[in-house]
Amino acid sequence: MLRRPRRNRQSAAIRGMATETHLSAQHLIFPLFVLEGTHVRSEIKSLPGIFRFSPDELLREIEACMQLGITNFVVFPAVADHLKDQVATYSYAADNFYLQTAREIKKRFPECCLISDVAMDPYSSDGHDGLVENGEIVNDKTLPILAKMSVAQAEAGFDMLGPSDMMDGRVGVIRRALDEAGFSKTGILAYTAKYASAFYGPFRDALDSAPKSGDKKSYQMNPANRREALIEAELDTAEGADMLMVKPALHYLDVIQVLKQEQQLPIAAYHVSGECAMLLAACQNGWLDFERAMPETLLSIRRAGADVILTYFAKAFAQRYPGGI
Repeated sequence: MLRRPRRNRQSAAIRGMATETHLSAQHLIFPLFVLEGTHVRSEIKSLPGIFRFSPDELLREIEACMQLGITNFVVFPAVADHLKDQVATYSYAADNFYLQTAREIKKRFPECCLISDVAMDPYSSDGHDGLVENGEIVNDKTLPILAKMSVAQAEAGFDMLGPSDMMDGRVGVIRRALDEAGFSKTGILAYTAKYASAFYGPFRDALDSAPKSGDKKSYQMNPANRREALIEAELDTAEGADMLMVKPALHYLDVIQVLKQEQQLPIAAYHVSGECAMLLAACQNGWLDFERAMPETLLSIRRAGADVILTYFAKAFAQRYPGGI
């Protein structure tokens, strides 16, 4: 046999030279949850090891992560019901604790990349990502609300905004609003191919943001579709997005791959709460070994084409692999 692939596997040194995919903390974004209060560190029961933090505790968590080499964070607000209304007024209010927390994070850690969430659902009494009128999620009337929310977040110091709402045209509206307000340097990480997935459960537990009626299938993508992701990617790119995201990640590796092949912008993938919870549950039951399964899982997402991965395992990975793999 002239060709023996095993020759490139026979030692750790040789395997290192032949390694095709690398993963380090710089490729990861750590999702974090913040709520009002002080000295609060509340574990999410459906996502063990992940917590909701009050602003003071969140700053401590970010400091610990920065020491591990994690520099990228996306922060989601858990908003009390009494602050919610039909038009998400609190999302751009001057006393919004989420915006105040962002200011403090960037003051303490100016070198970090801080990413926001742009959608109505954390602030909406209806629990939907867009404005609800007569049971319908109204696309075009949602866009000005998202624009005001985005400018408020940019003013608070977020480096990148993450429109997760899946309204048509929102990237362009947000980009124009940011530019007109003088925030041309603020980036947009577009949730380009966000699917109507069954794997968001623990996230919704963390934020108490499930829809009060109906579902999100009229605006989030059909899990059966892949070509449609190319349409969304072309639109987001044309409207001014800086990065494109696929969500979820593990169950949509083919979508990550096709976007990486067809698009020029960096591709992000959200390793969502349900996907992480499944692995954690299997490991807690002794069916899988977390030390082996966790890095293999993240490598599979990178191998599919993701330039960056949003994952609740970011801190666990950085603790175990300070130099990457």
